[in-house]
Amino acid sequence: MGMAVALLLIVVASVLFHILSPWWSTPLASNWKQMDDTLLMTLAVTGAFFIAINLFVAYILLRHRHRPGKDRRAAYEPENRRLEWWLIGLSTLGIVGLLAPGLFVYANYVAPPSQAMLLEVTGQQWQWHFRFPGKDGRLGTTDARFVSVDNPLGLNPDDPAGFDDVVVEGNETQLPLNVPVKVLLRSKDVLHDFYLPNIRARMNLVPGMVTSFWFTPVQAGRFEVLCAQLCGVGHHNMRGYVRVTEPAAFEAWLAGQHTFAQLRQAGAAPQAAGTMLGKALAQSKGCVACHSVDGSASVGPTWRGLFNHSVPLADGSTRQADADYLAESIREPQASVVKGYPPIMPKTVLSDEEVAALVGYIQSLSSAPATTGAGGTNAAAGRQP
Repeated sequence: MGMAVALLLIVVASVLFHILSPWWSTPLASNWKQMDDTLLMTLAVTGAFFIAINLFVAYILLRHRHRPGKDRRAAYEPENRRLEWWLIGLSTLGIVGLLAPGLFVYANYVAPPSQAMLLEVTGQQWQWHFRFPGKDGRLGTTDARFVSVDNPLGLNPDDPAGFDDVVVEGNETQLPLNVPVKVLLRSKDVLHDFYLPNIRARMNLVPGMVTSFWFTPVQAGRFEVLCAQLCGVGHHNMRGYVRVTEPAAFEAWLAGQHTFAQLRQAGAAPQAAGTMLGKALAQSKGCVACHSVDGSASVGPTWRGLFNHSVPLADGSTRQADADYLAESIREPQASVVKGYPPIMPKTVLSDEEVAALVGYIQSLSSAPATTGAGGTNAAAGRQP
């Protein structure tokens, strides 16, 4: 009797929790209302089975509960074709209801319209890279053997189609409003998952292959990008942003970005070599995934306004963030951990030239006043430099 009442209370509480719950999906910002519809259908089917099975069990417990003074035994019936056909029929309908809508939606999800623009997303522990085709409308080829400090995406330097490709620096990109976008996805290291909650879009980035999907942004705004696959200790900080703007504003922004050819020329120029190499290293080694360059809080201390500022350490001492300290923090991350930040920065083997370039880049970011981060100060230790 008590078990039957408990099951009834669980069913009622579950239904009420669903109806009254304040936790719902983020506002839809793309054409994929079908995703929401499919999820609601899945919830309806599983919810109906949950209610029916628990009510049936509660009924059985009540109907066949033990009654003192009555010797009742269950009838042994190993074969009941009628019951079996009912179970087969209901299970089949439930499975079809769960799988069929998703299969139709997925078939559309990976079949972009012919006029869709291209966006390539590359995942790396723990950051996102973005690339657009140039005026020729084609993306240049890539290969892992071409990956270097000044070419973190591995674009083929001998492929003319890649010279005008637009390489977006940083974890934020833009897209035009109401224009279909085909997203090509690849990974430089481990399995990642490109997830846009507001767009209702996600897809795995599998090392060694290119995956894809498409969507049309229908709402202007700035939408967060998450990684939905556990990809290492910095997984929770692998975030980015997609800003959706009017087509004219997008074209103006795109025209202001650098092409692959321009980035290579800038990196080769002697006067810009130091800063450009440091910036490229920060991108290719994953430093910017944990150290911001604009003063915003992150897993590690921000680099903005850091150089030559006083840094309180976890052991209670204080150090000046000069060139020697920064170089030491890059080479030996655990030697002088900054107060308020976890000691989770991995050790990375870098040449003296690369360390000097990173220090020079950090110094170039120190023209603005120091900004207080999550741990109360700026410093270079605490995450990948």
